[in-house]
Amino acid sequence: MANNRAARSARRATAESPWVRRGLIALALGFLLVFLLMPLIAVFGEALSRGLAPFFAAMVEPDALAAIRLTLLTAAISVPLNCVFGVAAAWAVTKFDFPGKGFLITLIDLPFSVSPVVAGLIYVLLFGSNGWFGQWLIDHDIRIVFAVPGIILATTFVTFPFVARELIPLMAEQGRDDEEAALSLGANGWQTFWRVTLPNIRWGLLYGVLLCNARAMGEFGAVSVVSGHIRGETNTMPLHVEILYNEYNFVASFAVASLLALLALVTLVIKSVLEWRYNYHGSGRH
Repeated sequence: MANNRAARSARRATAESPWVRRGLIALALGFLLVFLLMPLIAVFGEALSRGLAPFFAAMVEPDALAAIRLTLLTAAISVPLNCVFGVAAAWAVTKFDFPGKGFLITLIDLPFSVSPVVAGLIYVLLFGSNGWFGQWLIDHDIRIVFAVPGIILATTFVTFPFVARELIPLMAEQGRDDEEAALSLGANGWQTFWRVTLPNIRWGLLYGVLLCNARAMGEFGAVSVVSGHIRGETNTMPLHVEILYNEYNFVASFAVASLLALLALVTLVIKSVLEWRYNYHGSGRH
């Protein structure tokens, strides 16, 4: 009896009243409506405001196709690089003890604290014509800034924490027992990774890759600094949207923007399916 009274008292102390719950739900839904759904509806509405023909014409325009190709190329290179780095960094941080581990974790978080514009300026200072390596690059006819390599480097820098930051908590929660057991049974390092570690982190890895890919395709600040805004050559989709908008070509601008938004929505749906299907955040192993 006393236990029942204590349980009821605990529920009364921690449970919100119905009007508080409804108010919080209404606030959250209102926030989503104003800051997420309405902008998305506006983007797609403006893109289709003159019908499907202008919409598809904007998509197949040569500069737009070049921007789409460059965006996909940048993501296709930067995301695998960050995947390899993220797995290696997470493995090192969670499976080994070594001096400077805390400093490594700080470096992984660096792109989160540095403005993307500053990240782009770093590469201009390093590889621009007046930069540290600029004259050497000019002498050897190598272009990095205002060319595709600079865009890939800037995008890789901005996005490299995503995979590592998804894997580090997951691998830390799993601990080292499985790997140590595999090693004690005679497995070498590669066998331990492929047969033990990778199956345990595969869904977390996929989750991090999705987030990394979404950021890579939507990156604007760092890419804007290093690209030079050369139409048909160094404009990614976000930069192409900006140019079209500044030229008052609103339908074409919002058409390309809607494609970016659609890619973001697809990423969000896949992310939600992963969270629901595999309960990634609630469990450490799958």
